[in-house]
Amino acid sequence: MANLILGLAIVLIFVILLMLFRIQRLVSVAKGEHKEKVDGFNNLNANLMWIFPLIGVIAAIWYSGEAAKNFLPEASSIHGQQTDSLFWSSTVVILIMFVITNAALFYFAFRYRYKKENKASFFPENHKLEIAWTITPAIILTVLVFYGNKVWWDIMGEVPKDAEVVEIVGQQFAWKTRYPGKDKKMGNYDYRLIDATNELGIDFGHKDANDDFVSGKLVLPVNRPILFKIRAKDVLHSVFAPHFRLKMDAVPGMPTQFHFTPTKTTAQMRSELGNPKFNYEIACTEICGKGHYSMRLLVEVVEEAEYKKWYASQSPFLKDNPEYKGRDLKWLRKKKNFASKKQEEKTAHAKID
Repeated sequence: MANLILGLAIVLIFVILLMLFRIQRLVSVAKGEHKEKVDGFNNLNANLMWIFPLIGVIAAIWYSGEAAKNFLPEASSIHGQQTDSLFWSSTVVILIMFVITNAALFYFAFRYRYKKENKASFFPENHKLEIAWTITPAIILTVLVFYGNKVWWDIMGEVPKDAEVVEIVGQQFAWKTRYPGKDKKMGNYDYRLIDATNELGIDFGHKDANDDFVSGKLVLPVNRPILFKIRAKDVLHSVFAPHFRLKMDAVPGMPTQFHFTPTKTTAQMRSELGNPKFNYEIACTEICGKGHYSMRLLVEVVEEAEYKKWYASQSPFLKDNPEYKGRDLKWLRKKKNFASKKQEEKTAHAKID
């Protein structure tokens, strides 16, 4: 503690001395007694104005090459390629503007360093310059905004009618998936029907849900449009599939969706990357609790024939749990009423006894 106090005291004394020196200089300038002194530090600082950015550019180029080793590979979806194109286009524009403005900044600091014989020029206004630096950024930003808007509407446009539908449900701390079965019609759900077995709250009061099946992994066909129907059971989650450039929040009480078309199978990606252990995955990118880090769902993209074979081999939820047939909200209400009556009878008998 004593060392800390001593250190702070030394810093404070240094600051006070610096301020006194500064005040003394300002007073001499005000009295007209101050004489400018040009020494070697003036030129040194000026030269640093081109040495420093040069070192920065070299370091940036080197680091970019090193960082590129950890970049994601080419997007494995159609919309992902559009997203990447938008990203790199914006990056190039920003980089060009950054280089131009900062090159001018450091050049002017070097070129117009203090010299006793130099006289500063003062321009109270320059309409041409003001128009130029207002219109130019406006045009560039307008182009980027319209380009980005087009990409966005291409991605979030109408869902193809032949899209393969998959439901993804987030909960602390896992993902659950449901497929619509052979009829390709996804059944309804209701949170009030959720229990230890029917974790997704599937409503079996309608025939569309009778052949739905729940899968422990996500299998998708390549080159087919996929529609993710996304929801959450408890808190906010986020479906993030980086190789597909896919991200959409899973919000309790507000279903969301995202459609895309995968373009590379898992086997193709393993071959391209030279990594036999590669797997697509879906992670959660919303901090949803202490087990957030473990929300990982493996995704397997396969050829159409292999997908159909896998799909046909899946067992409907009702086949494994026949007691749930017909269970819907009407059944739930009857069950609650029956339980309520039983409780009343039990209470009445207890009073008689």
